[in-house]
Amino acid sequence: MALKELSSLEKLLGLKKLNKYSTQADKKLPVLQSNNGPPLVGLVTIATHLVKEAKRPELLGTSAEHKAVVQQWLEYRLTKVDSCAKEDIRTILKDLNHYLEDKVYLAGNHFSLADALMYYGIHPLIVDLAVQDKERYVNVTRWFDHVQHYPGVRHHLPPVVVLRNRVYTSGHH
Repeated sequence: MALKELSSLEKLLGLKKLNKYSTQADKKLPVLQSNNGPPLVGLVTIATHLVKEAKRPELLGTSAEHKAVVQQWLEYRLTKVDSCAKEDIRTILKDLNHYLEDKVYLAGNHFSLADALMYYGIHPLIVDLAVQDKERYVNVTRWFDHVQHYPGVRHHLPPVVVLRNRVYTSGHH
């Protein structure tokens, strides 16, 4: 999955010379062999390198605080989302839903690398959500739909249908 994410990220960033990736056999960590140095290992490490290579530093944050928030969500993606068990999904969605109550993007009002990688990471969870769950996690659903429509983000992933109107049972008029 991480290799497809990195390929999509390269396209999002407008990088013309696409890199070739491999994985460390037992850990499934992505590896990028650079031309003049040691290999870069790990999704966030390589993604950060690609952002700098594309000269898009604003995606890593524009202030010290913004940069820290972007890093915090990149870390959350790796430590919580990537290793979550089925019983952890609701907790992750609940936490994310609460956090996004008053935010457009994870690091405030501007799209960042954290949004792209979190989108790629939770896509499989959102695809499997029932309509009622999408309504329960309305802030996550709003953010997710916003990010999936951000130009260039959704390359290797199918779109997720998000209903714009809330669905009510016949008991509510």
